[in-house]
Amino acid sequence: MAQIVITVGGREYAVTCRDGEEDHLRKLGTLLDARAEEARQAVGGVNETRQLLLAGLLLADELHSGGGGAPAAQTQPDLAPALERLAERVEAIASALEREGASA
Repeated sequence: MAQIVITVGGREYAVTCRDGEEDHLRKLGTLLDARAEEARQAVGGVNETRQLLLAGLLLADELHSGGGGAPAAQTQPDLAPALERLAERVEAIASALEREGASA
């Protein structure tokens, strides 16, 4: 097993992977970091949990929409209101998760 360090949202994470998968995992980390930055710019000053949750949702939306590398918001501007509603829902979920974590 190999261990690499990826940076997402300005924070470093040590990740273990199979030998030979290091480059692929680094590319995935770079992609996630880019989406985390998009999330930060789109929503503003959010905490790390919300930023990563929104980044994951952006990636999931890309996969669901057929991939292609460009976020759906860039290819279909009429999705902006839906993404705003989604961001609000993500924030509500993240707040609930933070409250649960604080009480644990």
